[in-house]
Amino acid sequence: MNPVALYRAEQAFFADNPGVAFDEGAFLRARPTRRQVEDMEVLIAQLPHVEIPVRNYFSKGVYAREITIPAGTVLTGKIHLFSNLNILSKGTMRVSGEDGMVEVSAPHTVVSPPGTKRIALALTECVWTTIHGTDETDVDKIEAHFVCDTDAQYVAFDEALRLKEK
Repeated sequence: MNPVALYRAEQAFFADNPGVAFDEGAFLRARPTRRQVEDMEVLIAQLPHVEIPVRNYFSKGVYAREITIPAGTVLTGKIHLFSNLNILSKGTMRVSGEDGMVEVSAPHTVVSPPGTKRIALALTECVWTTIHGTDETDVDKIEAHFVCDTDAQYVAFDEALRLKEK
């Protein structure tokens, strides 16, 4: 879906759902809040499904998850429990980060701190790779160890980690 079509879908969605706390165009603003990202996920779920192929790569102590994102796609990621590397190896996108929404083009590499949850708009077809340090090769186990779905899960993980460090 192109950005103009998405904007129109956004307007229609929020006109029909006044209780949703997301405002128009927030994914293109300087710093969308976590709540706005989550509200955007509600909108994304109502759009036609977009196939995003996933390729998994393994080497000693390293797991890489590579996705190909079609141009015009808006997507969000899961909440990462640990810092990790992200590499945009093809394309141009607007993506949220520590400095707000920025436009980046390949090649682009960023280290994401723990607690990161991104929202992005692929301006062209993009290839994005997330890299984790692990010897595990079971993708479900890797996901269970490195990501969570909700802020509550992340807060519980972070508090447990802090208790361990004491």
